[in-house]
Amino acid sequence: MAKQSISFTPPNDEWLKSQVDNQEYSSKSELVNDLIRLAGKQEAEID
Repeated sequence: MAKQSISFTPPNDEWLKSQVDNQEYSSKSELVNDLIRLAGKQEAEID
């Protein structure tokens, strides 16, 4: 898996942390990957 370094604004970082803290996801990386998959699905549906 490719590694990337990205930065988040403080509000977005807090939201990501809250999702992990609520055990919705095991890590911020898992959450970001899921968001990217969802965006790809939506884009495919629009096309």
